[in-house]
Amino acid sequence: MPSAWTGGGSSSSPASVSATSGSSSSSVIGLIGQALTANSEWAEKDDFLDVIYWARQILGVLLGLVFGLLGVTGAIGLIGFAAGNAGALYAYWTLFQGVDEEEYGGAWEMTKEGFMTSLAGFLVCWIILYSGLHYD
Repeated sequence: MPSAWTGGGSSSSPASVSATSGSSSSSVIGLIGQALTANSEWAEKDDFLDVIYWARQILGVLLGLVFGLLGVTGAIGLIGFAAGNAGALYAYWTLFQGVDEEEYGGAWEMTKEGFMTSLAGFLVCWIILYSGLHYD
């Protein structure tokens, strides 16, 4: 198992899994708890950016599933994804977490964090589900 997955130590228990490359200071469970707590203090800039990245991936897959189920097609789906993905995460970091976006490179940098990867997950889920349910 790579050392980044075990926090750099020899233990492979879930409690020692690290969310950052080899950093043992923050566990995945700790980051999830911090992400779900309003106005959390983020000791490391990369921890918050990791939360934004993974939240964006989860949101992309969920939007893909919803759009596929609803039978959304074309540009409306792509625009809906972009607006929903960017808007939800913007609301998360400004309203729920209350972070100063300038500390993280500004709103544009945070909006770009993981956006294209999220788009890929969205497209895969949207296309597969739509094709399976609505294709004639």
